[in-house]
Amino acid sequence: MKALVTGAKGFIAGYLIQDLLEHGWDVVGLDNGSKYGPVEKSYDHHAHYRYAQGDAKDAALLKELLADCDHFVAGAAMIGGISYFHAYAYDLLAENERITAAAFDGAIWAHKHARLKKITIISSSMVFENAARFPTPEGHQKECPPPFSTYGFQKLATEYFALGAWQQYRLPFTILRPFNCVGTGEKRALGGHEIKSGNLSLAMTHVVPDLVQKVLKGQDPLRLLGSGEQVRHYTYGGDLARGIRMAMESDKAANEDFNLSTAASTSVIELAQLVWKKIKGDQPFRFESDRPFAHDVQKRVPDVSKAKRVLGYEANTTLDAALDEIIPWIENQIRLGGM
Repeated sequence: MKALVTGAKGFIAGYLIQDLLEHGWDVVGLDNGSKYGPVEKSYDHHAHYRYAQGDAKDAALLKELLADCDHFVAGAAMIGGISYFHAYAYDLLAENERITAAAFDGAIWAHKHARLKKITIISSSMVFENAARFPTPEGHQKECPPPFSTYGFQKLATEYFALGAWQQYRLPFTILRPFNCVGTGEKRALGGHEIKSGNLSLAMTHVVPDLVQKVLKGQDPLRLLGSGEQVRHYTYGGDLARGIRMAMESDKAANEDFNLSTAASTSVIELAQLVWKKIKGDQPFRFESDRPFAHDVQKRVPDVSKAKRVLGYEANTTLDAALDEIIPWIENQIRLGGM
């Protein structure tokens, strides 16, 4: 089997491509390097991997790359942490719509004229930005108010692209919603916009790498966005990659949507305390709250039973184990100037 993965130099794609190659897939990765610049991956010279430098908005290029592919993982998107939603509110909507439209144009063509079996959409837990049910099941995005953030709204639109392409062109799809992916490979993004957090300037990243580098750089008291009571499900990238691959390989996933997440809830303050203890040991933990951003969802708790029931999928890597891998990687990135 052969797959095209767009956003190939990105965070989740790094785990996914490695997993696909380890399980016998041929993979073509497409990226334009706009987020991180040149990035080396461990599989760059793998015999069954080919990297294509190019723009995911180029429908003609997508058709060319999809001509001999069985699957298409549409992963390319402008994406970042909570500050990113505010700094690029318009670009997130406009650019991601262009990327999405090109992806479906290419996929519809390849399904009709070549051998493409299915498109797999990497959506987001942000479609549940205004969720009212917890744990939040698949389908609730049609019941709760639409997202307030342009990023969440566009991700919801991407899911409707999938429905429309099926209804009109019979293009099979699977929609996957990762929840708070954590792991190695998330570096300081290009773009220059930074936010202040106490005595440090942080790039537009996510809570785990931000907290780890704050502690490593000696911030005390630790600065948290908001009260620290926000609840998240921190899901290891390797687990997410396995779930994406299982959904790609399963006939039962056709025209279905799945929450991919650990079942474990963790508050931001619990995360901060865990990071602190791993780095600082028994030194007293202190924190102060910074003013939160408008789209900082207070509770994000997915129902993960459908993925287990239909795919046999569970995300089993604990946050504790993931941090044992993440912290040394970030420490090395700080030394190299990547954070």
